[in-house]
Amino acid sequence: MENIIKTTVFLKDMNDFAAMNEVYASFFTSEPPARSAVEVARLPKDALVEIEAIAVR
Repeated sequence: MENIIKTTVFLKDMNDFAAMNEVYASFFTSEPPARSAVEVARLPKDALVEIEAIAVR
């Protein structure tokens, strides 16, 4: 997780942002990566959230 430098969060409903942010923060307790969050019409398998991450070594 410490190698992640950027994430993009895709939410089915932006009203879920606060709940997602609480869980997200539990994974990145210090120096969270840059992040974008966008609402999308539909995700694969009708998921509520999808997170894409870019990491470096």
